[in-house]
Amino acid sequence: MSLKLSFLWHMHQPNYVDENGIMCMPWVFLHAIKDYYEMPWLLSRFPRLKATFNLTPTLIRQLKLYEAHRYEKDKFLTLWIREVSTLEEEEKKYLVKLCRSALFETMVKPLKRYAALYHNENFTESELRDLEVLFLLAWCGNYLRQNSTVVQTLIRKETAYTQSDKEELLDALLKFIPQILPFYGSLLQSGQISLSTTPYNHPILPLLIDMQTAVISNPKTTLPQDPLSLKDDARKQVDKAIELYTEVFGQRPTGLWPAEGAVDEKSLHLYRESGIQWIATDEAILLKTLSSSEKSLCYQRYEYDSVFIAFRDHALSDSIGFRYRFMEEEEAVKDFMKRLDEIGQQNPDASVFVIVDGENAWEFYRNNAMDFFLELYDAISKSRTVSLQKLDEAAKEVRRELSSLQPGSWIYGTFDTWVGQSEKNRAWELIYKTKRETASSYRKLDKETKALADEHFLASECSDWFWWYGEDHYSDFLEEFDTLFRLHLIAIYELCRIPVPSDLYLNIFRKRNVFLSQVRPQFPLSVEVDGKESSFYEWLGAGMIDESKAFSTMDGAKRIVQKLYYGENETMMYFRLDVNVEQFLQAYKEIKLHFKELADVIVLPVATHYQQDGLTLACKDMVEFSIDKKYCQKKSNLHLQLEITDKQNSSEFVPIFGDIEVCLDDYSKNWFI
Repeated sequence: MSLKLSFLWHMHQPNYVDENGIMCMPWVFLHAIKDYYEMPWLLSRFPRLKATFNLTPTLIRQLKLYEAHRYEKDKFLTLWIREVSTLEEEEKKYLVKLCRSALFETMVKPLKRYAALYHNENFTESELRDLEVLFLLAWCGNYLRQNSTVVQTLIRKETAYTQSDKEELLDALLKFIPQILPFYGSLLQSGQISLSTTPYNHPILPLLIDMQTAVISNPKTTLPQDPLSLKDDARKQVDKAIELYTEVFGQRPTGLWPAEGAVDEKSLHLYRESGIQWIATDEAILLKTLSSSEKSLCYQRYEYDSVFIAFRDHALSDSIGFRYRFMEEEEAVKDFMKRLDEIGQQNPDASVFVIVDGENAWEFYRNNAMDFFLELYDAISKSRTVSLQKLDEAAKEVRRELSSLQPGSWIYGTFDTWVGQSEKNRAWELIYKTKRETASSYRKLDKETKALADEHFLASECSDWFWWYGEDHYSDFLEEFDTLFRLHLIAIYELCRIPVPSDLYLNIFRKRNVFLSQVRPQFPLSVEVDGKESSFYEWLGAGMIDESKAFSTMDGAKRIVQKLYYGENETMMYFRLDVNVEQFLQAYKEIKLHFKELADVIVLPVATHYQQDGLTLACKDMVEFSIDKKYCQKKSNLHLQLEITDKQNSSEFVPIFGDIEVCLDDYSKNWFI
């Protein structure tokens, strides 16, 4: 009997459209030319394989904006297409900021001219034009690189791009975007894929229905003041999602991925009433729901309130999302298939659900993960013990009934990523305040104006705003996200012809950036690697990253590393990890050092003491280790990220934000991130 494996690739972007109908950030466009077509295209190269794709309404609507208005509704592209000589200085800064947002190692470095320009502080007009074109070329996926003569020609040209080149490239890309949704439709009709949707503006639906659900999930959660039930909005979020899906694909959806896998019993009841037959969430919810005697039954099929629930395999899904990008493709696929085999041996009738963001992980992989997916799909197609199922098919299998369902999301099984911290709560409180203060005027609006106000209310409830508020995530575009959120609430007051409260013009997020939790190295170090602070001066002048203040829930588990200290002298690099040493020695097996410029990964085993060939490690009160600079192969600059792997092969990456740049030509220069 074969194990039944289901993939769900979740395609989502927040609603970047401001009150004037302009998309303020270009990520929908960029992922459209890189991922939204490419992911189903890669699957289509294996006609017998099946998968499920989740397309959110916010993504669909913004793709439709490009189809209807081309670049005119995109702030970035309207600047990008202009002659460089006509740009104001602030407009140039905005363009450069975005052009530097591409990942250096996998997207910038393969284009030599892009890499040469990337770190420039000042640009001539011709250099800025090259940077603009190369940025879009770097975002073009493998499908376009193989099938677009315009893209191929401009990649070969490498430099000295003209305004005509820019116009030709943008025209080709804008003609490509209208092919994306019909391609999904054709694969749906052929039966190779099933499609699902998400509530209209990607809200955390259980929190809309009843904010007290957050406390049921985690009693330590601090709730916003005076919460309101937004259950009427929750219903609108579901109804409008179904309406849009039906309009685009000609049939009602049978399945739904709740935003962030956020579920509770009330939201499941709402989905069933709306005709939804299946949903998906994380296995953390199942483990919280099952009794201790039932926890061995994780790979069974379950339903609650007559709705089938696919419980996401957290380890397998996060391996694809976060871990395999550091491995050779063949090694990663062998690991994936081995884990499936182990599950199948222990659970003969197992159903395994792998659910991953379908767009954001691939730029961390070589070649936009195409090599990985071709290797993975080939291995599955040849397997005699694994068969692929669409979630529509899995929902028709015999399933066990759950008598209850614990609330939570895919992150820790709680809602803490979206509520509880002061900034997140402040955003909720502004929504509640807007609801209360505009209620009377809202009821008097005509039908058309009321519909516009509804759009802004539903947009303000998007999970993404709350994701970026607080201390658990960081983005260079925090100010833009914050402004977009508040503009939706401001627009509601204006539609209701009520004076806008002054606090809606104030930033919710506190001015900060990732460097607030970091100190750069100041002096060369001389460290005795013995696992303890031998003297007060030993780490004086070291660089420091406070991971406890900058942790990322994207990495899926509570972090073991609280602080990282680092530095060097003429011959050695030194590192110190502040951890719970007892837990570290018991649960973790190795530390990998990924130098992006070096072919080999340096691996240190976790032990009380280790010394071999220029590598030394000691664990006592802390973890200390050193590396002889002979490993650096006479490079002048290296970029480093640590991978801390536990005995279940789950990984934690340090630092979370980017990597450490090591300036080796002069050890007195700062390292920095």
